[in-house]
Amino acid sequence: MSWRKFSGEKINLPITTEVETAIKKENEKGNKLKVCIGTDSQVKGSTIHFATAIVFLREHKGGFMYINQDRYTMKMGIKERMLAEVQKSIETAYALCDLLDTYNVELEVHADINTSPQFKSNAALHEAMGYILSMGFVFKAKPEAFASSTCANKLVQ
Repeated sequence: MSWRKFSGEKINLPITTEVETAIKKENEKGNKLKVCIGTDSQVKGSTIHFATAIVFLREHKGGFMYINQDRYTMKMGIKERMLAEVQKSIETAYALCDLLDTYNVELEVHADINTSPQFKSNAALHEAMGYILSMGFVFKAKPEAFASSTCANKLVQ
């Protein structure tokens, strides 16, 4: 996976190394952190574009994020695509969870899935929630899932 900062600067180190360095810097400044991970996607022609965001929130002091973008040429229904988004978020959360535990950083996994049955994405709500919770992560869906529905959404290209 190829990660970058929100500024566009490429991350040449493994994302775990970059995240640990960021946590250490923030701890030195006395900032309490929380991490929210979410993925969004858009279909453009025959290509599905995904963006995953690792959002760091500093308690009362703003935040910063890392982004990964990729694309696939394949057909997926809405439910399959929503679960693919969740899979990408879980893969990222799983790669970081031991590190975040070491530094006592709270973690949430955000799903870009609407809790209202009138929306198509709702078809994947129960499976996504079960998947995220069964992995031991805190689950958030719309409207609380800003890492996926706002941050990653702005970065899907």
